Formats: sequence, structure tokens, C-alpha cells
Amino acid sequence: MKYVFIIQGEGRGHLTQAIALKRMLESEGHVVSEILVGKSPARELPDFFTQKIGDVEINQFRSPNFLPTAKNKRSYIGRSVAYNTTHVFKYASSIRYLKNEITQSGADKVINFYELLTGLTYAIFNIPVPCVCIGHQYLFLYHGFRFPQRFNRRSLFMLKFFTRLTCIGSEKRLALSLRQMSPDERHKIIVIPPLLREEVFNLKPYNGKYVLGYLLNNGFLTDVANYHHSHPDTNLHVFWDKSDEPATKVVDKTLCLHRIDDKLFLEKMEGCTAYATTAGFESVCEALYLGKPVLMVPAHIEQDCNAYDASFMGAGIVCDTFDIGALLRWADYYHPNSQFHQWADQAKSIVLPLLNAV
Repeated sequence: MKYVFIIQGEGRGHLTQAIALKRMLESEGHVVSEILVGKSPARELPDFFTQKIGDVEINQFRSPNFLPTAKNKRSYIGRSVAYNTTHVFKYASSIRYLKNEITQSGADKVINFYELLTGLTYAIFNIPVPCVCIGHQYLFLYHGFRFPQRFNRRSLFMLKFFTRLTCIGSEKRLALSLRQMSPDERHKIIVIPPLLREEVFNLKPYNGKYVLGYLLNNGFLTDVANYHHSHPDTNLHVFWDKSDEPATKVVDKTLCLHRIDDKLFLEKMEGCTAYATTAGFESVCEALYLGKPVLMVPAHIEQDCNAYDASFMGAGIVCDTFDIGALLRWADYYHPNSQFHQWADQAKSIVLPLLNAV
């Protein structure tokens, strides 16, 4: 069976999920012939993806993205909508490009990792290649999914509307989840385990006496710097998306800033005492699998949902700032979730039969 992947390239999670799924498919003799990744001026395709994805053609196309606020912390929806509207003609070109790539690829199936333009391409053109959508965001359409109470109706409507657009024309919607849930046949949603990379399963977690951090938006570094100034004895290793800085910037003997590096990140995750993050789904899953307590500081509405859901699983605490002190206090009472461990181990045996049935 021949597959084409289309990936929303805005975050690390979809990229690592694609790496994991490609390896699963190839282990059963299937082929991923091409990977199409949405790009934006705000993000670059990280090196770890091109290094880990293997021998496959990778092409990028212009895709909508969310813009951070002036303080570079949370993504601002209104400004993002205005910005993307001014680039609508560029996105129209991307839609035509996707249509041509899909129809000329000879693929048997398309896997869409939450890329908006894939849904719009299937809405506009009559494409005979079946499409399967994969992403934790499809839980937002699941009946009975719990949302943070602070959401207003407009924000919730926009989140669900955007998610529905991404899966127009799809045969199945596979919703990555922290826990097992029954199918939602009305919305064509099947709940599946997280797609963790095989490297995660091989790690042997230990307590290395340091806190690991991951900053989606660099404005959160102010919170980290303030805590470090007040608590210079706490060892911190923080990953950030700063391409003009050295691979590792040693601020002093207890604070190191690392450019995003997949291998080094997992090494630091393996040995950290606790993990502070902007609540991206994938890294929260990795921490939960390794039994690491998590501080989640959402950077946009989608991560608000991730953090709220993960807190019910006992993964960690949710804050508005990188309050590392609160994380370390909570870590004293943390107990790993063995049920999640068992659920994540079933990913391959659950996902491949679902794809084969399409």
C-alpha cells in the first residue's frame, strides 16, 4: 500500500507522529512515497524531522499559521485571522498544489495530520484517493469531550469549526487520546493511543536532579529567567525555537538553553525530575509515559484543551506562567499513571488494522 502524508508543520507533535506512523507502516511492508508539510514564516522545518523521517521525498507548501502576541507568549486568534486573510491567494495556490501532488502521486491513501488546506482541497476537488485524518484535535468533535470552563462560546465555535474544515472528505478521523474511549460513530471518530516514537519506548527514566523545559513561544523565557534568578541552585535545561542562537547556550552552571534537538530532548526527558512545557500534546504524552510530572502553560486555545484533559489523567498541573516552584512542590505527590503506559503500548496493534480497513 502506498501512502502520502500531509502534515501541519506548525508544531513538533504532528512531525513526531508522522515519524512514528511511517515506521509502523513500513514494518508491515507499506510505503510512504511523499510527505507534504505546511510551512509559515514563523516556523522552520526542524532538522530532527528530516534526519529521522528516512528516505522519502519531502516538499513544503505555504499554509496558515497562528501568530504570537507582542510578548511572544500566547497565539492571538484575531490577529492570526487577519494575517491569513491577506494571504488567501497564496493559500489558493497551495490548494492547487496539494490537489496535483495527491492525484499524480499514485498513492492508495492520504494521511492528513490536521492540515487545514487538505480538508479544503478535498472540499473543492473531486479527489478519488481516500483520506484518513489523524490528530488529538479530533477529540474536540467527540461527543461529551470536556472543555475548560473559561472558554467562551465564540472561541469554542472557532476551534470546532477549524477542526471540521481540516477533515472534510475524510473516510476516518483517528483521534489521539490519553485514554481509551468508545468510537463516536456520528462524527466518524475512532479514538486511538498516542503515536509515540520508538525511541521513547527504549528510554529508561531516572532522576537526574534537573528540570526540563520546552518553550513553544520564546516570550515565556522571561518566566524561566525570573525563577532562575530567585532559585539559582535549581538545575534547568530549557529547549527553545531560536535558530540564531548556538545549539547549546550555557547561561551559567545551572541554566542551559538548547535549540530544538530531538535526540538531546529525549535524553533530557529521560533524566529530568520534572517537565515544564507549553502543553503540546506529544511531549506531554512522552512525559506521562516516562512517569515525569508536568507543568503545563498553554500557549493557545488548543493547548488549553490539552492541559485541561491531561490534568484529569494526573499528568500534572496547569498554570498561566512557568511557575517551576509550583511544579517541584507538586512533584513530591506525583504518581505515574500505569494505565496510560498500557494504552500507549497498543498503538501499532490498533492503528494499522484501522488504516488497512480504509
